[in-house]
Amino acid sequence: MSEYLRVIDAREDEAGFAAFLQARAGAVVSSEVSQQVAEILAAVRGEGDEALVRLERQFDCPDYTPERIRVSEEEIAAAYEQVPPVLLAALRRGIENVRAYHEREVPRSWREEMGGLILGSRVRPLESVGIYVPGGQAPLPSSLYMCAVPAAVAGVPRLAVCSPPRADGSTHPLILVTAKECGVAEVYRLGGAQAVAALAYGTETVAPVVKVVGPGNRWVVEAKRQVFGVVGIESLPGPSESAIIADASAHPGLIAADLLSQAEHAGDNTVVLFTPSARLAEEVLAEIPAQAAALERAALIARSLREQGALVLVRDLRQAAALASALAPEHLELAVEDPEALAECIENAGCLFLGPLAAVPLGDYAAGPSHVLPTGGTARFSSPLSVQDFVKRTSLVGVTEQGLQRIGPDTITLAEAENLTAHAEAVRKRQPGAARGTSQRAQEV
Repeated sequence: MSEYLRVIDAREDEAGFAAFLQARAGAVVSSEVSQQVAEILAAVRGEGDEALVRLERQFDCPDYTPERIRVSEEEIAAAYEQVPPVLLAALRRGIENVRAYHEREVPRSWREEMGGLILGSRVRPLESVGIYVPGGQAPLPSSLYMCAVPAAVAGVPRLAVCSPPRADGSTHPLILVTAKECGVAEVYRLGGAQAVAALAYGTETVAPVVKVVGPGNRWVVEAKRQVFGVVGIESLPGPSESAIIADASAHPGLIAADLLSQAEHAGDNTVVLFTPSARLAEEVLAEIPAQAAALERAALIARSLREQGALVLVRDLRQAAALASALAPEHLELAVEDPEALAECIENAGCLFLGPLAAVPLGDYAAGPSHVLPTGGTARFSSPLSVQDFVKRTSLVGVTEQGLQRIGPDTITLAEAENLTAHAEAVRKRQPGAARGTSQRAQEV
């Protein structure tokens, strides 16, 4: 057992890795958190702004007032003076990269005639979207633009951002500037479950939205779970996860740096290295303590690696791909000689990072795809946040006489097989020569 990473030898027996997977499966929200969230949602739904002020005073800012709920346009404009030009330029380039990527995935409406049927799909943007941006440890502008830009590309006309106030009641200027750069007109100083409640139900100050997206702590995620159905949600995001598959060609110093970078979020991040190279494994284990000692979040990193991390020795890259697919991580780096070939063997991952230069932080900030990715193994059936999450599709069906003659009899037969005779009659009355005021059966009687 390493001081930082548990070592699992899966070359002959995969039981150890199976136990590691099982320990991460099926995280259950505590009944206490669920009850607390339910009470917060009920309070905001029933009391509106009054509840928001009371809850913000309790959780975020003792001097919170109703006037602080919505950030003024003047404050947003003034925020630009507090953001260094170099940072603003980097932010704008990152936003542009994300926009360029997501413009390639815009779905289109279509309409065609097929054998007497006029069929199609109409695509329209959602009417409004609320974006939750955490702010507990540091401002997270990337979480904002990774949600806001795909929504804007989709054409959503109204975007509203909620982010918790700082202790003095203000909002970090970088969040305000990012919102403005993304075209967001509404910014609210609201955090936690109360922010989700305001977006879902609306209050005197906050108009409700139709979908809520964005990461957050367990109270935020549970609030999204409980308001689902009133509004849409994109996912129930959990702690960040990263895995690396590395062969003997990988540089141990870079692999160690990548493991450390993905373990510094909140102390509960899953970080796994798969390798068939015992030499690389030894060198990485030796590198980690030396690099970790110089990092600001060394304690968080150590906790993540000890409690959620693993180094898995595998027979070959094929086995590594199978085990990584079983993990279905949010991020998966392929630090191997032929990453493209190995990528074809990966079934489940939120985002694949191809080759030794493709570090996960590049995707976190500036590469292009939204960094809002499936977590908790949900990459087995879920996809990254995209433009598709911000549009709705409506199916179109038109029928000509030819089409009715072609599919009408089959429809009647199938409806009657399900004992839905009214369905059958609705089609039978449209058949050529049918009486449209009296049922065929009544005529026969």
